[in-house]
Amino acid sequence: MTRWLDPDEQRTWRAYLAASRALMDTLDRELQRDAGMPHAYYELLVVLSESPGRRLRMSDLAEAAGSSRSRLSHAVARLEAAGWVRREECPTDRRGQVALLTDEGFATLAAAAPGHVEGVRRHLFDALSPAQVDQLRRISETLAEHLTGY
Repeated sequence: MTRWLDPDEQRTWRAYLAASRALMDTLDRELQRDAGMPHAYYELLVVLSESPGRRLRMSDLAEAAGSSRSRLSHAVARLEAAGWVRREECPTDRRGQVALLTDEGFATLAAAAPGHVEGVRRHLFDALSPAQVDQLRRISETLAEHLTGY
């Protein structure tokens, strides 16, 4: 039997969808305009920048980014063409590859980060009270744990 959403749940679901889409679309547009990259590429550069030696196996990068391997491969090819990432053979597995954040990629990320952080602050945190920020964090952690084991 289908457990239909009641009116309050329906309103909450639609508000969540509208807010999350609008936030991500806005941040993506700003990164495209200001840094010449989509938000998805920015996230890949961040993950690599936080990895030891600024490098990560492609399979681990795909998992960290929540991406399929084929989609990640396409994105990394674009990042390679820009000179921001380089692929290397995995030293422990001849079949695997490692993505390495180049110095140029790190500099690009460093230049993009202040504007992106300001956008996150302006579009998300400035609209919420400290109590709402705490609630959002707790709700998000609960959902992430439920859905991904985070």
